[in-house]
Amino acid sequence: MAAVHALPVMYSYHRQSLNGVNTGNAAGPSVLPTPPVASRKRKRAQQYTVSYSEVQETDSDGRVRDVIVIEDTPPPTMSPATTHGGGYSAPYQPPVFTVPIRTRARAAAEAQALSASTSASGIAPPPKKRKREPADDIRTLPSKKAAPSSQNSLAITQTKSWGSRSAAATDETSKGPVSCDDKEGHYIIVPDDIIYKRYRTVRLLGQGTFGKVVEAIDTFTNTRVAIKIIRAIPKYRDASRIEVRVLRELKKKDPLNTNKCIHLLDTFDHRNHVCLVSELLGMCVYDFLKDNEFAPFPRHHIQRFALQLLNSVAFLHRESLIHTDLKPENILLVHNDYHIVNVPVPGKKNAAPKSKRILDSTEIRLIDFGSATFEKEYHSQVVSTRHYRAPEIILGLGWSFPCDVYSLGCILVEFYTGMALFQTHDNLEHLAMMEMVMGKMSERFARAGARSKPEFFKDGSKLDWPKPKASRQSKKDVRATRPIDHVIPPTDQINRHFLNLVQKLLAFDPTQRITVADALKHPYFSLNIPAEI
Repeated sequence: MAAVHALPVMYSYHRQSLNGVNTGNAAGPSVLPTPPVASRKRKRAQQYTVSYSEVQETDSDGRVRDVIVIEDTPPPTMSPATTHGGGYSAPYQPPVFTVPIRTRARAAAEAQALSASTSASGIAPPPKKRKREPADDIRTLPSKKAAPSSQNSLAITQTKSWGSRSAAATDETSKGPVSCDDKEGHYIIVPDDIIYKRYRTVRLLGQGTFGKVVEAIDTFTNTRVAIKIIRAIPKYRDASRIEVRVLRELKKKDPLNTNKCIHLLDTFDHRNHVCLVSELLGMCVYDFLKDNEFAPFPRHHIQRFALQLLNSVAFLHRESLIHTDLKPENILLVHNDYHIVNVPVPGKKNAAPKSKRILDSTEIRLIDFGSATFEKEYHSQVVSTRHYRAPEIILGLGWSFPCDVYSLGCILVEFYTGMALFQTHDNLEHLAMMEMVMGKMSERFARAGARSKPEFFKDGSKLDWPKPKASRQSKKDVRATRPIDHVIPPTDQINRHFLNLVQKLLAFDPTQRITVADALKHPYFSLNIPAEI
């Protein structure tokens, strides 16, 4: 019989213990707080040594083969304080067991099964589960017949831990830590993941081109926060650093947040992802509109929204900052609470009334400064989301503070009707719709546009619409676009003042467009608008 060698095998699993946290939800009572649940553990295998000896056995064919006989010791006890999957209690010691005879391959298979079972302990399968990467599994032992050399101990697993995710790998197969990204560079969200040794993820709140936003619990303060996790792509990382710089500057200038721009609480780099931590708020205004079947907001709510938005943008402009991407998706409600009222269906006398959600609070926050630009710094050629893009941007005439003003005008009209004012994806069609809404652009502005974009004009300064190649549907959509005084009929004093404000915000020529500072002085804001539905 061959000499016996001791082979210490260190299966090391990382265990994170977090108690469920039941905190108030900043999004308001209408959003159910996440109940305290047992944390799903990412464990390392229990540490124990495996002793083996080399023996010979006769197989079923009568041939003599060398095999490895392995004997191991039981795993240490586990405490319910750190285990939620049926572990041993502290006073209870499981009986000592010995395994009769196992080959090396069988031992490796059992170790792999142990890894799979421990990683599955904890809460029920989450709504979105990350696929198991091959590197997450315990590597099988190399299948060599001969025992190790005279150096009779060898550490065969080595752990590289990133936050709460652990990657076990052998010296032979390790290519670095387990990837936490998908193929597009987005961070893969796993419930109860620990980010930066502090924030425990709860759920995905949203995803965009820039990355993802998750709800998390700050384990230092037991408060819920939102974390914007930027994609691990260089151009998005670079843009996020600009956003961090802007947010820090805004917080420095407005520490009490009287101007209602999102406040940055923390920022760090986690596994090549820039992370921005902010207060947890409610849903965006667009999502509320969508969930409300695009029913318009009551007029007294529109006035409150308009006042807050103009104040926020005026603050940015005073700091020489242009947001460049104002839209309902970038306006968050602080609270989602609402009550339901029944409203009659217009034009249908005998139709059953429809239910409509009415917000209990109109407090909002302006978010997403990833495209914000200081006036004296580089301006990219095209900014703003299509439906809220100012004409000077489309015509390539350069842009500045007035482009934010134009976006605000589009937003206020959308609040009034429930639908986006301009629904198009073509530049010339967009300009034609603008002329339908606001009337023909001024001669001065049209000539400047014709010099920059001659393909959009004819006869010097006349918009060249429709082009021969324009589709029938495109022509129909432009003809269906209504003038602004039809969209907002001046039926009473409230509408007349609101219409006048919107017309000044949507002026074609940016030099003639009202400033946000002057807009705040408009008589519309001195009106006492009664509550309505």
